[in-house]
Amino acid sequence: MILPAQVIFDFNKNADTSKWKIIDDVVMGGKSSGNFYINGSGNGVFEGEVSLENNGGFSSLRLRFDKVSTEGFTKIVVKVKGDGKKYQFRIKTKTSDYYSYISYFESKQEWTDIEIPLKTMSPAFRGRKLDIPNYDADFIEEIAFLIGNKKEERFKLEINKIMLK
Repeated sequence: MILPAQVIFDFNKNADTSKWKIIDDVVMGGKSSGNFYINGSGNGVFEGEVSLENNGGFSSLRLRFDKVSTEGFTKIVVKVKGDGKKYQFRIKTKTSDYYSYISYFESKQEWTDIEIPLKTMSPAFRGRKLDIPNYDADFIEEIAFLIGNKKEERFKLEINKIMLK
């Protein structure tokens, strides 16, 4: 049986975005600065500047939520419009896990549905791949976008919707 898509987050002018949080490399002494807001079209905008100063080099946008079942779904689809840069999409099965499951995508300057098969999301911690199996759980409690391409750069990613299919 094919399940209908399940929306994890749908950005619009009335969306409650208070639980979305920016986490930059300043947590470890870096100087990157990310920002997040809803634009006039009702899309989430994650933008800022990545700095390599003080061994920095990343900015991320995270959402934690009550457990969402992934049972019966095979992929996450994110509808985004970007700046041509490479980003990571990350999930955690539990917010208490020290590692995330990650997938990379190249953003395009037009709206694109990025399809990420759940079973291809690999575990990583602080930029290092871990020697444990890829995602194979039945739920998630956190999603995130991260930019950290080992270079100083400005970035801008518009986000419209995140869903399970």
